[in-house]
Amino acid sequence: MPDNVVLSIRFHPMGGEDVSVMSGDFAGESEALEAIVRALDEHRSLVLTRARYGLETEVTGIVVNLANVVSVRVSKPDGVEAGQYL
Repeated sequence: MPDNVVLSIRFHPMGGEDVSVMSGDFAGESEALEAIVRALDEHRSLVLTRARYGLETEVTGIVVNLANVVSVRVSKPDGVEAGQYL
């Protein structure tokens, strides 16, 4: 199993405020985007098993309902680049 990097994933829902999580579930940005696209195509939720929400310090599992998500941004938290959008 490759060493996974911590990624910042920001979900932009149709209504309400953005939701950001830090996730160590993926080896890189493209793998995360592929998993998100697959979940969207299959009309299912995205399951993150190693994630932190907001300022929480504990790593837990998070289920994201993608039904009302308009866009998703995936980036490395310390990266200079803006990250990839879906």
